[in-house]
Amino acid sequence: MDKQADTYYAQAEAIINDVIGILTSYGLDLVGALAILIIGLWFSKKAAAMTRSALTKSKRVEDTLVSFFSSIVKYLVIVFTVIAVLGQFGVQTASLLTVLGAAGLAIGLALQGTLSNVAAGVMLLIFRPFKVGDYVEAGGHSGTIKELNLFTTVMATPDNVRITVPNSSIWGSSVSNYSINPTRRVDLVMGISYDDDIDKAMAVMQAVIADDSRVLSDPEPFVAVSELADSSVNFVVRVWVNNADYWPVKFDLTKALKQRFDTDGVNIPYPTRTVYTIADN
Repeated sequence: MDKQADTYYAQAEAIINDVIGILTSYGLDLVGALAILIIGLWFSKKAAAMTRSALTKSKRVEDTLVSFFSSIVKYLVIVFTVIAVLGQFGVQTASLLTVLGAAGLAIGLALQGTLSNVAAGVMLLIFRPFKVGDYVEAGGHSGTIKELNLFTTVMATPDNVRITVPNSSIWGSSVSNYSINPTRRVDLVMGISYDDDIDKAMAVMQAVIADDSRVLSDPEPFVAVSELADSSVNFVVRVWVNNADYWPVKFDLTKALKQRFDTDGVNIPYPTRTVYTIADN
């Protein structure tokens, strides 16, 4: 009986020694891993907050980009923290990084269209060729910008049709922004008959322009003969207006010029055709 008890005691002592050996071997690694994990998670939040604070101070960085970059920084710190924790337990991190790199490459190739839209969205948000509310022509479409995110740009056409355009299509093409400058030039072409007085017609047009208070004096309005066309003498009329007045002035000025021409006896020719009939003998 005593011999059996001694055997049990020896086995228990061996198990305890094994546990103590394991704790001695891995206890410090476990404590170190926990410390790295705690510090890494704390630093990821701190780094994200610092990134957000730094980007917020810049007037060129949109709120969407602030959240995007702060999230990127946070998760990058977390990834490196996890790799450091695994390395604390003897995991070959070099092999792990190779696997992660290969996986990232595969994912990047599979999502290259989406990633190109994200990259284009980041560039649009940084360089800001337009902002929400601007009327632009970009990516083969024209409309007022309603929304700009990392993947797409949303426009509304003048007849209120919603258009969603991938950012890569916009970044890879020219962008015409009709709203960014405070002033725009209104260009009109007016034609008169060859029988009418050119100086009189010019005086009439200059008077109509002077009567419109929305037309800016600087740059000075410009009226000149531009072409001796087939059936008319054409004038170019160029006036500068505030951006918001572009279409109202264009429409109103066209109407006013026609009405003043009618009142002052200046004729606007229209195409005519002379038909000769040859009678059969």
